[in-house]
Parts: sequence; structure tokens; C-alpha cells
Amino acid sequence: MNAAPADQIRLLDVQDLDVRLAQLAHKRKSLPEHAEIESLTKDFTQLRDLLVAAQTEDSDCAREQTKAEQDVDQVRQRAARDQQRLDSGAVTSPKDLENLQKEITSLARRQGDLEDVVLEVMERRESAQERVAELTERVASVQSKLDDATGRRDAAQAELDREAASVTKDREVVAAAVPADLLGLYDRLRVKQGGIGAAKLHQRRCEGCRLELDITEVNEIKAASPDKVVRCENCSRILVRTSESGL
Repeated sequence: MNAAPADQIRLLDVQDLDVRLAQLAHKRKSLPEHAEIESLTKDFTQLRDLLVAAQTEDSDCAREQTKAEQDVDQVRQRAARDQQRLDSGAVTSPKDLENLQKEITSLARRQGDLEDVVLEVMERRESAQERVAELTERVASVQSKLDDATGRRDAAQAELDREAASVTKDREVVAAAVPADLLGLYDRLRVKQGGIGAAKLHQRRCEGCRLELDITEVNEIKAASPDKVVRCENCSRILVRTSESGL
């Protein structure tokens, strides 16, 4: 393949722009905010799950407390009715009086046991509510940090995207001046060779693979026409000759 020396040198400008685009893409992917957001998201999810569990416990305790308080109230009402019967004198049979007194005593014990249950449930609910308050605050704190990190990431990505768009436009302009066949070869090599399709020949060294050419290869390049597109024997990249090539 042949191409004017100026077109070959222009290919190095395309390569520089492609390298810059690759750097911007890598930088976008490697923003420190990505790891920060991932860590914060993990913390947020864990805390949110703990908060839901605490809220569920609080809700369960509330229902349990309501049921226990209703049980206490029922026993209290029944004991009050029995006491009223006892005080009214309507029960005259000694055996009935004895049974009524025993029931009142039993209800008193039952009421005491149920009131202990109510207190125990109230203590558990208070603990659950404190946990809910603590976790709510922690979730809000992590959410705030997550929002901040997301904002910083989005701003950084937007800036990188703007620069990438500008470089892409420059690349289109420069690439348009390169012959299609030369640009096609360069693009194919760039894909195969890790993003570098053309390299400068500097002091008899390929800037693509960083290896020095042997004397035979140097002599072949010296003998080649300036229009000939030469390739590195080591890495197959396009070698662009300049005044610094050392030929």
C-alpha cells in the first residue's frame, strides 16, 4: 500500500486522538465515585433491610400490646362484675359465696399476670421503636452520602463526555483527510493491537512495541519509497517515518 508521507504523518494525529478517547473511556469507567457508590449502596440496602425488620417488630409488638391490654380489660371487667355481685348481697349460699370469692382471687392473679405481659411487650416495643429511630437516622445519612456521590459521579461523567465528544469531532475532521484504504488498515490493526494501529519510527525503534529494528529491517525501510506504507516486523503496526526516525 502506498500513501503520501503527509497522510501517513496525519495518521499519527488520528492515533493520538484515538488514544485520548481510550483514556477518557478508561477514566470514565474508573471514576472513584463508582466504588464509593457501590459501597454506599450496599450499606444502604443492609440498613434499609434492618429498618424494615425493626418496623415490623414494632408493628407486631403494637398488635401484641393491644391484644394483651384487651385481655386485661376483659379480666378487670369480669372481676368488677363478680365483686359487684359479692357486695350486693344477692349471693347468699355459703358455697356460692366461697366459689365467687375464689373466682375473684383467681381473676386478680390472672389480671396481674396479664399486666406483666403488657409491661414486657411495652418494653420490647420501646426497644424496637428506639431501633427504628436509630436506623431511620442512619439510612437518611447514607442516602445523603449516596446522593452526593452520585451527583459527583454524574458531573464527572458529563465533563468527560463533553471532552470525548470534542475529541471525536476532531478525530472525524483529521480522519477525513486520510485516504480511506490507509485509514481502514489502521482501524483494523488498532482493533487487533490493543488500540494502537500506527506508531512513529523513532531512532530506529518502533514506538508501538518499543522494540528496536534490526539492521536488515532498517535497510529495507531506508530503501523503501517515501510513499510506501511500511509495517513493523515485530508487531505489524504501521510505521510512520519522520525526521526523527534515525534512518
